[in-house]
Amino acid sequence: MYEDFVATDRWTSEKLHCVWKGTVVAIATRHADATDVRFAVNGRPVWIAMPNHAWVEQKRRNGKVITDYLAAQAAGRFLKQAIESGYDNGREMYAMSVDEVLQQVAAVVEEAGHTANLPSLPVIGPDSRSEVFGSKLPDPPHQFAGTR
Repeated sequence: MYEDFVATDRWTSEKLHCVWKGTVVAIATRHADATDVRFAVNGRPVWIAMPNHAWVEQKRRNGKVITDYLAAQAAGRFLKQAIESGYDNGREMYAMSVDEVLQQVAAVVEEAGHTANLPSLPVIGPDSRSEVFGSKLPDPPHQFAGTR
């Protein structure tokens, strides 16, 4: 869905390859009450800041939670819309409102049919998905053989 997609820039018609790279709770990194979802857009880092209050509001409104998978998909959908509508102007960070997060979350769930149908994360490499590993990351290479 929106963890690895191509969007066409409204103004230039350039094809932009967008790949989810990670999700970081911004409280620790930039002292913000947000969760930042990072994408590479043709290799350029782009962050989508999602206010943490959206998680609380989602639970309050309908008793459902926003999972990591769902947050990444909602941020990706927001990014794709920004690019295709002409809102993307090359900024490194975009901030979503609580209502925007909830709207994107609802739209992603509607498209997927159920959160169980969301693609798993992470995208391990440019040509592989974590499904190949049964949602278990491969063992890391042993850089320091003989040490523990």
